[in-house]
Amino acid sequence: MTEAASETVATTREEIRRLLHGNDRRLLVVVGPCSIHNVAMAQEYAQFVAQARRDYASSLLILMRVYFEKPRTTVGWKGLINDPHLDGTYDVETGLRIGRRLLVSLAEQGIPAASEVLDPISPQYLAEAIAWAALGARTVESQTHREMASGLSMPIGLKNGTDGSLQTAFNAMKSASQSHHFLGVDSTGRVAIVETAGNPDTHLVLRGGLGGPNYDEPQVIAAANELRKSGLPCRVMIDCSHDNSLKDYARQPAVLADIASQIQRHNNILGVMIESNLVAGKQAFPPAPGVALRHGQSITDGCVGLDDTRDMLDQLGNAFAKQPAL
Repeated sequence: MTEAASETVATTREEIRRLLHGNDRRLLVVVGPCSIHNVAMAQEYAQFVAQARRDYASSLLILMRVYFEKPRTTVGWKGLINDPHLDGTYDVETGLRIGRRLLVSLAEQGIPAASEVLDPISPQYLAEAIAWAALGARTVESQTHREMASGLSMPIGLKNGTDGSLQTAFNAMKSASQSHHFLGVDSTGRVAIVETAGNPDTHLVLRGGLGGPNYDEPQVIAAANELRKSGLPCRVMIDCSHDNSLKDYARQPAVLADIASQIQRHNNILGVMIESNLVAGKQAFPPAPGVALRHGQSITDGCVGLDDTRDMLDQLGNAFAKQPAL
């Protein structure tokens, strides 16, 4: 880590904390590819993020989605760290080095990264270069991941469960806020008993569930009220993808439009997550024999392209200007 990279991470973490606790009116936006499978593509997308951060600096706090680990319902490519060469060789050591190098490079450019923490050991190698992290819908109920979140130094968004349950995420927020003791590894890689201080900077991410989307206004207000009653941070983030878009990437702009209209009526929304890439859609992976991967397109979930992403950011910026006071 260079001094410039460390400054980007530390400053952004503090900015997010201010948003969480009502000391900053801007909206938090995590935008970027569903997963990173090509570093050159990631650097190209980062230039879009850098310009967006300049264009919307007064209204949006934009972080680049830099996801290296992909949870799978059954099997499939598990991400750049697990299989960086996309060939089933599982060169995890190289994956960790590539991932860390990318995170540090982005931070040196002033582009803060958001990522999902999935493997309980990999944060030892990567966490100091990540400004915001998520616990996914599959891991939010896991005691191991709640304990891990309690020891990480960045704000963390906890998604509701795949069944749509909010209580799972509420319980995870309460657990992560407390001190824990568990077996882990120390800075030299030795097995150790880890003691954490608890993470006070968690928040809820609504991503829909088996019952359908949960971004509509009644559900957002109800979730914020329940968080308030539980003494938890009550502003919620909304994932425009996954079950909120009915797993159709092209529906993300419609979801965002609804969210933007809500922002103008109430202040329960912290921000949004958008799956976006250089090229819209997704491609088959592994590709058919003799077929090369298309540059700039996802190999996991489908993403909106840059034009739609700009339009979505414009809507958020306009909604910010009309939102009620905190």
